[in-house]
Amino acid sequence: MAGAVFPWRDGNRFELLVDGPQFFPRMLQAIANAQEQVELELYLVEAGACAEAMVQALVQAAERGVRVRCLFDDYGSLAFTLSLRRRLSEAGVELRLYNRLSWRRWVRNLYRDHRKLLLVDQALAVVGGTGVTDEFWTPGHDSSEWHEVMVEISGPLVRDWQLLFDRQWLANRHRRAWKPSSDFGLPRLPRVPPMGDGMGRVAYADAGQHRDILQSLFRALNSGQQRIWLATPYFLPTWKIRRSLRKAAARGIDVRLLLTGPRTDHPSVRYAGHRYYPRLLKAGVKIFEYQPCFLHLKMVLVDDWVSIGSCNFDHWNLRFNLEANLEALDTSLTQAVVASFERDFGLSQQVSLEQWQRRPLWRRIKQRVWGWVDRVVVNLLDRRG
Repeated sequence: MAGAVFPWRDGNRFELLVDGPQFFPRMLQAIANAQEQVELELYLVEAGACAEAMVQALVQAAERGVRVRCLFDDYGSLAFTLSLRRRLSEAGVELRLYNRLSWRRWVRNLYRDHRKLLLVDQALAVVGGTGVTDEFWTPGHDSSEWHEVMVEISGPLVRDWQLLFDRQWLANRHRRAWKPSSDFGLPRLPRVPPMGDGMGRVAYADAGQHRDILQSLFRALNSGQQRIWLATPYFLPTWKIRRSLRKAAARGIDVRLLLTGPRTDHPSVRYAGHRYYPRLLKAGVKIFEYQPCFLHLKMVLVDDWVSIGSCNFDHWNLRFNLEANLEALDTSLTQAVVASFERDFGLSQQVSLEQWQRRPLWRRIKQRVWGWVDRVVVNLLDRRG
């Protein structure tokens, strides 16, 4: 493993927050209550009502003497306007951008910071898959266009999330500096402890340099005994993940995939992922496509083990992105995740092999074309690696 990993820590408290109208007010209130410091690391940040509310909270915190640091991905924040950036800087907010775009950098422009993290006073962390856009939350609205989850964390684990942020923040001191060079934590993936309340660890990926987040997923998939439920908006899993899912279903494990339905921001990615459906369905994997809106959450449940965060576990994310997930063993969090999955399964259309084989010709053509494009890209990436 090309880096070090974080240990399991006990004594933590977790709360699952479902959709922007629930988690954004909590995040804004936490910033409003901050006494010493606020850190915010995000991929997608766009001007709008949601960004206005977040900028206002950050500015007010900085003006009352709180140290505020924001690390935004340069590509993901292209729509975060210059006027909003100036409001932050004029209030004393420290803003750094991950991997500035440049035509001279060629393929290195593909490396992106996909993590989503809020830290307050080294006592509270909120992690998951949200961005700061109106699709996730519009102030005053009770529903959102994109379905997402975040987890609020308090306890000893917050220190590890702080270490992860600080490491990347230091790596971004200069315009062209963005890759961390120092390791920390354990030399190898720690064993999963027995089920208990408040157990958690930070799993992460460092733009192709380190991927304990993927190794931990493999271990969970291959050791599952009862259920494997996985939600992702962009279903382009690696061959090893697909094989683990098929083998688990063949062992009689309840394997379910919760995927985005027709409402998606990248239809081409959805069609490309469809080429994996037949083999999975034949192996006994159950596939559900979420119908009410765009499903953006990334969440895995294997027996009682939970993983929630930014990682889609697709070949693109794992080659080029900074990712971070909470892994947890906690009775109340597991129960909340089970309830969330069950609600979403009820709002989804299950895909059967018979239905799939009767799909119209226009869908077959789109799946063939985008599947071919994705396959070409994967082959090129493999040759480059």
